[in-house]
Amino acid sequence: MHEWIIDNGHTPHVVVDAEAQGAQVPTEHVKEGKIVLNLSYDATMDLSIGNERLEFGARFSGTPRQICVPIEAIMGIYARETGQGMIFGSEESEPDPEPGGDDKRPRLRVVK
Repeated sequence: MHEWIIDNGHTPHVVVDAEAQGAQVPTEHVKEGKIVLNLSYDATMDLSIGNERLEFGARFSGTPRQICVPIEAIMGIYARETGQGMIFGSEESEPDPEPGGDDKRPRLRVVK
Protein backbone atom coordinates (compact mmCIF):
# COMPACT_ATOMS: atom_id res chain seq x y z
CA MET A 1 0.00 0.00 0.00
CA HIS A 2 2.90 2.34 0.82
CA GLU A 3 4.42 1.82 -2.63
CA TRP A 4 1.06 2.33 -4.34
CA ILE A 5 0.56 5.67 -2.58
CA ILE A 6 4.11 6.80 -3.49
CA ASP A 7 3.73 5.57 -7.10
CA ASN A 8 0.59 7.70 -7.45
CA GLY A 9 2.46 10.82 -6.34
CA HIS A 10 0.82 11.07 -2.92
CA THR A 11 2.12 11.24 0.65
CA PRO A 12 1.67 8.08 2.75
CA HIS A 13 0.62 8.54 6.37
CA VAL A 14 0.05 5.81 8.95
CA VAL A 15 -2.09 5.97 12.06
CA VAL A 16 -0.36 4.22 14.96
CA ASP A 17 -1.59 3.03 18.34
CA ALA A 18 1.05 4.90 20.32
CA GLU A 19 0.20 2.94 23.47
CA ALA A 20 0.92 -0.46 21.89
CA GLN A 21 3.68 -2.49 23.48
CA GLY A 22 7.00 -1.78 21.79
CA ALA A 23 5.90 1.43 20.05
CA GLN A 24 8.69 4.01 20.19
CA VAL A 25 7.20 7.30 19.04
CA PRO A 26 7.53 10.91 20.22
CA THR A 27 4.96 11.03 23.02
CA GLU A 28 4.64 14.82 22.81
CA HIS A 29 2.88 14.35 19.45
CA VAL A 30 0.46 11.64 20.63
CA LYS A 31 -3.23 12.60 20.74
CA GLU A 32 -5.90 10.33 22.19
CA GLY A 33 -3.42 7.45 22.24
CA LYS A 34 -2.66 7.74 18.52
CA ILE A 35 -0.03 9.36 16.35
CA VAL A 36 -0.03 10.02 12.60
CA LEU A 37 3.35 9.52 10.93
CA ASN A 38 4.40 10.75 7.50
CA LEU A 39 6.13 7.88 5.68
CA SER A 40 7.28 9.76 2.59
CA TYR A 41 10.89 9.30 1.62
CA ASP A 42 11.39 13.07 2.05
CA ALA A 43 10.22 12.90 5.68
CA THR A 44 12.10 9.75 6.72
CA MET A 45 15.65 8.44 6.82
CA ASP A 46 16.49 4.76 6.40
CA LEU A 47 12.82 3.75 6.15
CA SER A 48 12.40 0.02 6.75
CA ILE A 49 9.00 -1.65 6.48
CA GLY A 50 9.27 -5.27 7.51
CA ASN A 51 6.98 -8.08 8.60
CA GLU A 52 7.63 -7.39 12.28
CA ARG A 53 8.19 -3.65 12.55
CA LEU A 54 8.34 -0.26 10.87
CA GLU A 55 11.52 1.70 11.56
CA PHE A 56 12.91 5.04 10.40
CA GLY A 57 14.58 8.21 11.51
CA ALA A 58 12.76 11.56 11.31
CA ARG A 59 12.78 15.06 12.72
CA PHE A 60 10.02 16.20 15.05
CA SER A 61 10.07 19.92 15.82
CA GLY A 62 13.67 19.95 14.55
CA THR A 63 14.83 17.16 16.85
CA PRO A 64 16.07 13.93 15.25
CA ARG A 65 14.25 10.83 16.53
CA GLN A 66 14.37 7.12 15.82
CA ILE A 67 10.91 5.60 15.36
CA CYS A 68 10.13 1.92 15.84
CA VAL A 69 6.57 0.61 15.58
CA PRO A 70 5.43 -3.01 15.74
CA ILE A 71 3.36 -3.81 12.63
CA GLU A 72 0.43 -4.78 14.89
CA ALA A 73 0.32 -1.18 16.19
CA ILE A 74 -0.41 0.25 12.72
CA MET A 75 -4.12 1.01 12.61
CA GLY A 76 -4.29 2.30 9.04
CA ILE A 77 -2.49 3.83 6.08
CA TYR A 78 -3.79 6.54 3.79
CA ALA A 79 -2.75 9.12 1.19
CA ARG A 80 -2.76 12.58 2.77
CA GLU A 81 -3.98 14.25 -0.42
CA THR A 82 -6.99 12.01 -1.05
CA GLY A 83 -7.72 10.25 2.24
CA GLN A 84 -7.81 6.93 0.37
CA GLY A 85 -6.26 4.03 2.18
CA MET A 86 -6.90 1.05 4.42
CA ILE A 87 -7.91 0.51 8.01
CA PHE A 88 -6.44 -2.53 9.73
CA GLY A 89 -8.09 -4.45 12.53
CA SER A 90 -8.40 -7.91 13.94
CA GLU A 91 -11.12 -10.14 12.58
CA GLU A 92 -12.34 -10.69 16.14
CA SER A 93 -13.24 -7.02 16.55
CA GLU A 94 -15.22 -6.74 13.32
CA PRO A 95 -18.95 -7.13 13.91
CA ASP A 96 -20.82 -9.65 11.79
CA PRO A 97 -23.36 -8.04 9.49
CA GLU A 98 -26.90 -8.49 10.66
CA PRO A 99 -29.06 -10.69 8.44
CA GLY A 100 -31.03 -8.49 6.07
CA GLY A 101 -29.15 -5.41 7.31
CA ASP A 102 -27.36 -2.80 5.25
CA ASP A 103 -23.79 -3.45 4.21
CA LYS A 104 -21.87 -1.28 6.71
CA ARG A 105 -18.38 -0.80 5.36
CA PRO A 106 -15.67 0.81 7.48
CA ARG A 107 -14.77 4.29 6.39
CA LEU A 108 -11.34 5.79 6.63
CA ARG A 109 -11.18 8.79 8.92
CA VAL A 110 -8.18 11.09 9.20
CA VAL A 111 -7.00 11.41 12.80
CA LYS A 112 -5.18 14.69 13.44
